[in-house]
Amino acid sequence: MSQDPDDTTSFLVRIPDDGRTDSEGVRVGPWVRRATAVPYANPWIQVEHHEVSDPSGKVGVYGVVRFKHLALGCVPLHEDGTVTLVGQHRYPLDQWSWEVPEGGGRKDHDPLDEIRRELKEETGLTATEWIPLGSLHTSNSVSDETAMLWLARGLAEGERQLDSTEGDLQVKRIPFEEAFQMAVDGRLTDSITVAAILRAWHWLHKDRKEAS
Repeated sequence: MSQDPDDTTSFLVRIPDDGRTDSEGVRVGPWVRRATAVPYANPWIQVEHHEVSDPSGKVGVYGVVRFKHLALGCVPLHEDGTVTLVGQHRYPLDQWSWEVPEGGGRKDHDPLDEIRRELKEETGLTATEWIPLGSLHTSNSVSDETAMLWLARGLAEGERQLDSTEGDLQVKRIPFEEAFQMAVDGRLTDSITVAAILRAWHWLHKDRKEAS
């Protein structure tokens, strides 16, 4: 999903009073947040600089990236046992990456509606069955980004609806077993992709065992 970055800003914010404040600041588990500055924000992320006391009481700083959208991903599994992957150049890494269809979902919308839209935009596919595969935190030492995952089945093909940032996006179908091996041996490195494929594999094999 693309937006015009027309609200890029730099500013300071106050510590929110969320009921955990004391004379020193805001308690965050065993940490204390003493002050917060927001040096940068755009339509997708907000970068925060926190002055903190760590669990030992030592004063220091902590950088946090707040994401304004949910991260959503799905494994599109076709009736012939293949899955659809999408490939694109990832700007931060300057590397090509094969991934499951994924994208950012607006937090005030139904996540399932948002991942349906992403799947359609990137691949042209629609699905009649959506099996939840749970959530994950993509990089919880520096970010609050939360991802939600699904297995998508009952697929039908249609026209893709790419945005301007996806002009190099490619699509391929490979056997699910091959995708699983790629997730295991490191050929797939995107965290949402690896987790989604492994969870889908587990769900399918658990389902088969229970049925036997």
